[in-house]
Amino acid sequence: MDAILVTGNGPLSGKIPIAGAKNAALALMPATLLSEEPLTLTNAPRLSDIKTMSDLLRSLGSEVTSLNDDLVLALSSQNLDNLTADYDIVRKMRASNLVLGPMLARAGQAVVSLPGGCAIGARPMDIHITALEALGAKIDLKDGYLHARAPAKGLIGARHEMRFASVGATENFVMAATLANGTSQLVNAAREPEIVDLVECLRKMGAQIEGEGSPVITIQGVDRLHGATHPVVSDRIELGTYMLVPAIAGGEVELVGGRMNLVTAFCEKLDEAGIDVSETANGLRVKRRNGAVKSVDVKTEVFPGFPTDLQAQMMALMCAAQGVSSLEETIFENRFMHAPELMRMGANIEVHGGTARVSGVENLKGAPVMATDLRASVSLILAGLAAKGETLVSRVYHLDRGYEKLEQKLQAVGAKIERVAGK
Repeated sequence: MDAILVTGNGPLSGKIPIAGAKNAALALMPATLLSEEPLTLTNAPRLSDIKTMSDLLRSLGSEVTSLNDDLVLALSSQNLDNLTADYDIVRKMRASNLVLGPMLARAGQAVVSLPGGCAIGARPMDIHITALEALGAKIDLKDGYLHARAPAKGLIGARHEMRFASVGATENFVMAATLANGTSQLVNAAREPEIVDLVECLRKMGAQIEGEGSPVITIQGVDRLHGATHPVVSDRIELGTYMLVPAIAGGEVELVGGRMNLVTAFCEKLDEAGIDVSETANGLRVKRRNGAVKSVDVKTEVFPGFPTDLQAQMMALMCAAQGVSSLEETIFENRFMHAPELMRMGANIEVHGGTARVSGVENLKGAPVMATDLRASVSLILAGLAAKGETLVSRVYHLDRGYEKLEQKLQAVGAKIERVAGK
């Protein structure tokens, strides 16, 4: 099993290109199930999760072809010959459940295994189920599979208010409603940029949707959707992660393809911590303002608040900041598993329920540590950039689910980092 070896070596400088968003691509890919015509996605991220979704779509009868060094995905779902999303594939990735809504809308039925993914707490499927049931679907849970069926004449437009602004449930509802009979309205919809990106793609395919990026999305069902070509939006979590590279290690880095409006709340916290973020012709430039990083308090919230997917990385920065910070996790109840690993590196962290108290230390120390989930793994690498000595991060298969060419991107700005096989 691979590991990553990081040696802290001071300030870093240069450019890091930001890939297409994993979470956007994983919602866009199942949209192919809504149409018999081809869907082409450009600026696709090159990640193991994309391969998993490709394998899942192929198992349903879709054709998925990678072009232009895997940056372009050509998808076609003319012939769906299987309506069961099998456990062996779905267990690998939470986003696999996003085939449920499209299959119900187009084929009238679907059997989908309960999903897997990172073990960061409960992410219940009941929000998805009630949303699709509002459109007339009948869904039963049998032996770990959701058995779903639409009414004989297809899904029926309806108004539904979600108890929680779930991104995945919003995506499932919106995709299903594009082919429903009549008008549908989703209240308390998720507002993330990935939702906006999905709606923009569906609109290119002929969907009639309004309100994306707001708490209320309205969908007028159409008879059919056609093919389209769509670029995947930049990955705001990869962007935020690499913005922390010069923040924690020093130096100045330009994030090519970055956009301030994707990470507004995050930028506000960086400014408070003494980190300058400025727009360039090609992206964002990040550097420390006066040398030292100040401790700041963080509370994760649904978009447009501070992203839960940047909490672990921010904790790494706070471990090396001046003062005491509080990080409150409100989205997932089991998302401080990186704290004990950071403590192996000399961090001073106390966890009490959903809150972590971090007292900054003068120096982090290199140590052998273990990745526990996707974002935790990259937080340990960030800490390693600032630590004295070598940090060996094991179980980095988590990392490969969300960061493409991480070692190469960090090497390009001067970091001492390498992948070590068989550790």
